[in-house]
Amino acid sequence: MAEFVKWNSQPLDLWAKKHAQGKLINLDGHMTHYKEKGAGEPVILIHGFFYDSYIWAENIDALAEKYKVYSLELWGSGYSTREPLDYSYQLFANQLLLFMDALEIQRASLVGQSIGAGTSILFCVQNRHRVDKLLLVDAAGMPSKLPVARRFLNLPGVGEFLMGLNTNAIRRYNLGDTFIYDKKLITDEYFENVTRFQKIEGTTKAAMSILRRNFFPSLIEDIQFLAQLEGPPILIVWGRQDNAISVIYGEQMHDILKGSRLEIIENAGHVPNYEQSKIFNQLALDFLAG
Repeated sequence: MAEFVKWNSQPLDLWAKKHAQGKLINLDGHMTHYKEKGAGEPVILIHGFFYDSYIWAENIDALAEKYKVYSLELWGSGYSTREPLDYSYQLFANQLLLFMDALEIQRASLVGQSIGAGTSILFCVQNRHRVDKLLLVDAAGMPSKLPVARRFLNLPGVGEFLMGLNTNAIRRYNLGDTFIYDKKLITDEYFENVTRFQKIEGTTKAAMSILRRNFFPSLIEDIQFLAQLEGPPILIVWGRQDNAISVIYGEQMHDILKGSRLEIIENAGHVPNYEQSKIFNQLALDFLAG
């Protein structure tokens, strides 16, 4: 059996050198890790909380058959910087703008999951001319309450203690309770790939900072403003069994964003692009080509 590597213990540079599969770019003094694949019109994938770019492992190849796909890792996650930052949708939208400018991407379609979708919404409101299409997957942003488990983790010291225990049990439980509907899909391989970046020093501090700022449900005014903009085409995809952000909020977002399309995927939780990847990939390809 492989030796257990403690959570939040590995230097970023060394762990990235060993495990990162993409490229690093300096954006305004902060390192950003990203993957790219394919050729064609640009599509940028933006992960949500708890995850990094591995969230798109079942999607990037399918999308890359038709498009130039970039999978961006937000600051505080993946193999991007762990420097203390003012985590917010605005910070991540700024990161996305810097990324597009650095790679000379004038316009792109954005595919965001959870707070990655929230980031995409704010970015589009502020930079409409840089966005072709929006695909929002179980999007954060609507006024909603945090799940009970997440509110418990927010208690002073509790999150740090639990996430620092030398066990996989806490994170495996979190995946099954909050993110993945079909627990059989949380294999040892999937768990290892999803959580590997959480071995990096500073990850728990960054995650607790993001949670405690509680900006996830703060975009109602931006969503309402987005509804007044001319375009872009918007597809909202939601897992029917999402325990993190109920499908009710997807329906409410769809009602506000007149002209958007809502697709609810059965037998899927907060990450339907993984649990029902074939269905999701076809929906995404049809939407992007439409």
